[in-house]
Amino acid sequence: MKKNYRKILVIQTAFIGDVILATAVIEKLHSFYPDAEIFILVKKGYESLFAGHPFLADTWVWEKGKYKYRNLWQTLQKIRIERFDLLINLHRFASSGFLMAFSGAREKYCFRKNPFWWLASRSFPHKFQKNLHEVERNHQLIAKLTDEKPAFPRLYPTATDYESIKPYLTDNYICIAPASVWATKQFPAHKWVEFIRMLFPSEINIYLLGAKQDSKLCERIIAESRYPFIQNLAGKLSLLQSAALMKTAKMNYVNDSAPLHLASAVNAPVCAIFCSTIPDFGFFPLAEKSYIVETSQKLRCRPCGLHGYKACPQEHFACGETIAVENLVEIL
Repeated sequence: MKKNYRKILVIQTAFIGDVILATAVIEKLHSFYPDAEIFILVKKGYESLFAGHPFLADTWVWEKGKYKYRNLWQTLQKIRIERFDLLINLHRFASSGFLMAFSGAREKYCFRKNPFWWLASRSFPHKFQKNLHEVERNHQLIAKLTDEKPAFPRLYPTATDYESIKPYLTDNYICIAPASVWATKQFPAHKWVEFIRMLFPSEINIYLLGAKQDSKLCERIIAESRYPFIQNLAGKLSLLQSAALMKTAKMNYVNDSAPLHLASAVNAPVCAIFCSTIPDFGFFPLAEKSYIVETSQKLRCRPCGLHGYKACPQEHFACGETIAVENLVEIL
C-alpha cells in the first residue's frame, strides 16, 4: 500500500556532480508523492542549482567552513523541528549519517557505507559494477517506495537564466569545460589547444566554461590556440546559466566532472573525456546524444582512484596524453 508522506528530506552534501545526480531522486519522489513537501540539504555554494526548482519546498545549506561542527549541530536542530516523515540520505559519510540518525524522521534510508547505517530504517549496499550508473544506485534507496525504474536527473534554469545567455546564442557553437577539481581527471591543456586548432578554418563559436578559478587555464588555452571565435566565460555564468547555454550547443566537451552532469540534467549533447577515471565507476553521461572518449591503451595504473589526484602518481599521465584528439573532432 502506498504510504502517505507529508514531508521528505533528501541529503546530499558531497560534490556538485553528486548533487546534480541526486535530482533524479527528487524527480521520482515527486512523481509518486506529488502532495509531499520535498526538501534538499546540500553543501553551501550549491544551493543556486535549485533556484526556482518546481518540486522543492526549500533548499537547505550546511556550511562546512570554519564552524563546520557548530553548523552541523544547528542543521540537526532545524531538521528535528520539521519532523520529517521520510529522510533519504545519499551521502555516504559520517556527517550526514549523524544528521540522519538523530533527525527524528519517521523513516530513514541510507547506504551501508555510511558509518551510521545501523540506525537507519533501511540500508542498502553501494557497489560499483559495469554499466551501473550512480543514478541507479541512488534509486535503490527509494525503489520500494516508488517503482523499479529510476528517473533522470534534471535541473530547471529559470527564464532569467535563459535571458542572460541570449548574447551567446548562435546557430553554430560548442562549449568546452576544460578544468576539473582533480588534476588527473583533466584533459591536458595542450590537448585542448590541439583540438581547437584542428577546428580551423571553420567559424564555429567556442565558449570556455568553468568556475572563476578556471579562468587562468581558459586564458592560456585561448592564447595558445589563437582561435578567433572563442570566449572565456569561466566565472561569468552561474551553474544554471551554464546549463542553459550547454542545452542548445552543437556539442559540449567535458571531463569526468560536474559539467558532464550539468549536460545530463538538461539533456544537452555531450562528449565526456575520461582520463584517470573510468565510466564503470557509474558517472558516465545520460544525455540522449552522448559520447565517451578515453585512451585506447590498456594501462595497468588506470583507474588510479575514484576521484583522481593532484598529479599523476606514475608521473607520465598516459591516461590523458594517449587520447587521440581526432576522436573529439570526429564527433562534431
